[in-house]
Amino acid sequence: QVLLVESGGGSVQSGGSLRLSCAASGYSRYCKGWFRQAPGKEREGLATIDRVGRIRYAESVKGRFTISHDNAKDTLYLQMNSLKAEDTAMYYCAVDPVYCGLGPHFVYWGQGTQVTVSS
Repeated sequence: QVLLVESGGGSVQSGGSLRLSCAASGYSRYCKGWFRQAPGKEREGLATIDRVGRIRYAESVKGRFTISHDNAKDTLYLQMNSLKAEDTAMYYCAVDPVYCGLGPHFVYWGQGTQVTVSS
C-alpha cells in the first residue's frame, strides 16, 4: 500500500518561509512532486523531481520554492521562501512510476497539509 504523509504546513506571515516534508518510503525510483489546491481552484503542479534528479518548477514558484529528496530518509521536501498570500492552499505530495510532468496526473497522493499565508 502506498503511503505518503505530508507535514510542515502552518500559518506564516507574508515574506516568511516554511519547509514541507513528505515521508515516502520505497519510492526512490518514482517521480515525486508537490502540488497545491486553493479553494475553488484547480490542483496546481509546483515542482517535480524524477528518478535521476531532474527538476522542474512551475513559473509561479520558480526562484522561491525548492524541491529536494533525501534518499537516506526517503523524504521529499519543499522549501518555500518569500511566501505570499496567494500561496495559501492545501499542499500535497505525490508519486508516480512513470509520469513526471506538472499536471495533476500522478497516481498516488498524500492527504495534504494546509499552508496559510497572511498579508
